[in-house]
Amino acid sequence: MSIQPETPFDSVESAQEYVRLLLQAIDEAKNDLAADIDAATAKPDRRLEALRVIHYKLDKLDVHLRSSSRLLNDLRTLRRLLLEERMLPVIKRTGTEG
Repeated sequence: MSIQPETPFDSVESAQEYVRLLLQAIDEAKNDLAADIDAATAKPDRRLEALRVIHYKLDKLDVHLRSSSRLLNDLRTLRRLLLEERMLPVIKRTGTEG
């Protein structure tokens, strides 16, 4: 019997998909931001500095989300390993009965 997730974050796979979508959004925002920085470079002011801070923060967020993605991959791999180990004794018992 499989348990159906009640929320989008009830499974590692759905969390991975969410992180993937966040990374896509960050990439798009960074591309848009690069154009804004190029335009603001002509006359340096507080706006340019703010844009650079935003770029820095987006870079940090990108690093953290990529790390989270790797952690989710590890968790999914470990879950699969544990579930297969639990299923092996059942298969062995079934194979010795017949």
